[in-house]
Amino acid sequence: MSGETRFKNHHETESHKDFSKGKVKLYDLLSNLKEEKKKDRNNNIVLSVAAISAVTVFGIILSI
Repeated sequence: MSGETRFKNHHETESHKDFSKGKVKLYDLLSNLKEEKKKDRNNNIVLSVAAISAVTVFGIILSI
């Protein structure tokens, strides 16, 4: 319970900081979005390669 209240208090102070700054820069938001998409794409590629490798190894083991 105390962890939740600490998180809520921290989240509230973060949001107050954002509002006190004034404007939000669109360029910063777009660059953050692009970086997040790149990370997601890389994670998907890694997971796909791992899955294909596991299936290949399993197939080789079965064929022996």
